[in-house]
Amino acid sequence: MDAIGGLKPFNFAQAVARAGLGVDGQPLSAKKTSGAEGGFATAMTQALRSVSAQQSEAQGLQRELQMDNPTVGLEQTMVAMQKAQIGFQATLAVRNQFVRAYTDIMNMQV
Repeated sequence: MDAIGGLKPFNFAQAVARAGLGVDGQPLSAKKTSGAEGGFATAMTQALRSVSAQQSEAQGLQRELQMDNPTVGLEQTMVAMQKAQIGFQATLAVRNQFVRAYTDIMNMQV
């Protein structure tokens, strides 16, 4: 199947693998990580870098579209913008939940 307007076809197996699931929907075996390699801070840093890269890509596509670059399509630009927005909203929601949990823990009486 050929990509339309620079968009790639949806790959279900790749999407569930990124989510940490097998094709049958079961979680993949957990990898053992040491404190320096894994953890919340590492995951959050990677997520922020990914969101930043998506936003940069969307801004670049917007700029190219405004300059009438014939290789950049409106559909490609709109999809990139939506991906960046969804990624940012998801990261913001995780951050808000983390702050709420931290506040709850700090307000506990010992």
